[in-house]
Amino acid sequence: MSKKPVTLYSTWGCHLCDSAEALLIQSGYPYTVVDIVDDAKALEKYRLLIPVIAVQEQELNWPFDAEQLAIWLKEVN
Repeated sequence: MSKKPVTLYSTWGCHLCDSAEALLIQSGYPYTVVDIVDDAKALEKYRLLIPVIAVQEQELNWPFDAEQLAIWLKEVN
């Protein structure tokens, strides 16, 4: 069974976003990065919330650690 797509809402120069991406890399889940500066809807929604990880309509907001991310990814997939 394939996993649902994972999206990281982020932007350049965001150190918290870099940390979230490092945790995603460690998780082994494939993911796509959306730079909110390049997406007007994402910028409006996530401007003050990034980093945010989304799987369909489910979202995980910062702060989270590797264990919390792993549990969440398992729950939403």
